[in-house]
Amino acid sequence: MSSAALELRGIGRTFVQGERRLEVLKGTELALQPGEIVALVGPSGAGKSTLLYIAGLLERPDEGEIYISGELCNVRNDSSRTVLRRRHLGFVYQFHHLLPEFSALENVVLPQLIAGTSKGEARKRATDVLGRLGLDHRLKHRPARLSGGEQQRVAIARALANEPAVLLADEPTGNLDHDTADEVMAQLTAEVQGRGLAALVATHNLELAGRMDRILRLEDGKLVEG
Repeated sequence: MSSAALELRGIGRTFVQGERRLEVLKGTELALQPGEIVALVGPSGAGKSTLLYIAGLLERPDEGEIYISGELCNVRNDSSRTVLRRRHLGFVYQFHHLLPEFSALENVVLPQLIAGTSKGEARKRATDVLGRLGLDHRLKHRPARLSGGEQQRVAIARALANEPAVLLADEPTGNLDHDTADEVMAQLTAEVQGRGLAALVATHNLELAGRMDRILRLEDGKLVEG
């Protein structure tokens, strides 16, 4: 059995637009090990987001297999896939998608409650992870009162709170200035390594990509090193 936290085998995905067939992924292979953070780069339209959606069980491939912690996932029905996402996957997007009517703490607690964590344990986890991300003094603030970097750190805390095996991030620093992006990425990397997660981070920022454990480039539907 593979030791990979996330493994994609022979993933294919084709979109049909009228009479045109667009092969976005062609036998794509990927193995992410616990504790490593991998940059996913490539031009706009290459299929990076599609790959993340498939890896995150949000979209089904046309062919191939998806394994999370050694468990075959893509053959599961929708309700089972939802459970797997809640238990094993964390997501960070370019825009934070925080709920505006809830505080930072509540935004991190809520997904845990949905996953079945007790209220007391959810608050403890949320407080701990927000504190590690330097937000212990902002727990009661709503998103509108937080800076862009603080909002994105709350989004990262939310993704980590359910203690996933795999973190998937789509341009997580894309809306931040250079210095804030550096800070947020450093904290994200520290969390991934400290928790022993596997992380796949799609980014156009080659400087940030160069600081990760390795770089995978999506070219002509396949992943190549560097």
